[in-house]
Amino acid sequence: MSQNSPRLDLPFLQPSQAQKHVTHNEALRALDLIVQLSVASTNASVPPAVPEQGEIHALGANPTGDWAAQPGALAAWLDDAWHFVTPGIGWRAWDEQANRLKIWDGADWSEPQVATQNLDGLGIATGYDSTNRLSVRSPATLLSHDGAGHQLKINKAAAGDTASLLFQSNWVGHAEMGLSGNTGFSIKVSADGGSWTEALSFDPATGTASGSAIQNDAEDITAGRLMRADYGYCPGNLLGSVSETAGVPTGAVVERGSTANGEYVRFADGTQICTGVLTATDCVNAEGSLYSSAETAWSFPAAFASGTSPSVGGSGGATSRFIGLGAATETQVPFKVLSASSDTSSLSPTVIATGRWF
Repeated sequence: MSQNSPRLDLPFLQPSQAQKHVTHNEALRALDLIVQLSVASTNASVPPAVPEQGEIHALGANPTGDWAAQPGALAAWLDDAWHFVTPGIGWRAWDEQANRLKIWDGADWSEPQVATQNLDGLGIATGYDSTNRLSVRSPATLLSHDGAGHQLKINKAAAGDTASLLFQSNWVGHAEMGLSGNTGFSIKVSADGGSWTEALSFDPATGTASGSAIQNDAEDITAGRLMRADYGYCPGNLLGSVSETAGVPTGAVVERGSTANGEYVRFADGTQICTGVLTATDCVNAEGSLYSSAETAWSFPAAFASGTSPSVGGSGGATSRFIGLGAATETQVPFKVLSASSDTSSLSPTVIATGRWF
C-alpha cells in the first residue's frame, strides 16, 4: 500500500504506526492549505517580512530568500515556518490581490477561459439587460482590422424595422442615422428626444437626397439649407437654355444664340438683347433735305414677348449717317438709313433691340 494519496499527496496512516496523530495532523494541514485555496498573491518572488499564520503565496519562476529553489510552488506560513506544496494542473485559487480566480496550467497561474458562444449578455465595466445585451462603459471603443478592412454590420429583420445608430445625451436621444422604417438611409435630429425631424434622407434606388436640410423649391432661401442642383446655379447650368414657369426661372442664367438676322442674349430675369449688322445700304433717295435708303425691315434673331414693343436703336454705319426707325413689333422693326448727302458708299448699319422674352 502506498504511503501517500495519488492526487493530493496526503500521508496515509499505516498499520501498527506509532504516533498516528502526527500523520493525521499533517494530512489535515495539507488539506487546510489547498482546499478552498485562496492566495495573497500570484507570481510572488519576495517573501513578506511579517507573514500571518495561514498566509499563502503562489510563487513565480524566480523566487528569492526563503522561497528560493521553490519556483511554481505554493508557500504557506504555518507555525513560524514556510511550508511548500506543488500545485497540480487544473488547481484553482482565488487571487486576493488581483481579485480574480486563477488556474494553474502547469507553468503559470492564469484566468480561466470563459465560454463566448450564445451568452445571455455581456457587460464590460457595466451591466447588461434584456434589451442592451452588450453594454460597454469606457472612454472609447476600438474596432480594428484583422489584416485589411473592417466592417461594422447592423442588420434588421425586415424593411419596416429599424437598423440605426442612436446618439444620446444624458440618455435622451438627439440624433439617429440608419435605416428607419424603410431601406433608405436617413439622418434624424431632435431637440428633446420626443419630436424628430428628418434632416436628410437618400433614395435607395437613385441616391438623390431630400429632407429638411434640402431646399423645398427654387424660391426656398432658408438659411443653412443645402441647395438642390436643379434649383441653384453652377458652371454646369450657368450658360444654356433659359426657361421659366410663372415668372420663376427653371433653366440656365444666360442663353446666347445667333441666326442669319443677328445675335441675341437672354437672361433668366426675362431681359433680352438682340444685335445685328444689316446689309450695306446706299442713301440716294432725297427726302426733303436728307437722302435715304429704301425702307426695309430687320427681323429679330429671337422674338420678344408677345404684345411687347422692344426699344430699338442703332448706327447708320458712319458718323454722317443714322437710322430712322418705325414702330417695332415683337418680331421685327422697319427702318431707313438717312444721310445729309447722297451716299453710295454701301456702309453696313448696326442695330440693337432691348426688351423682354417673357
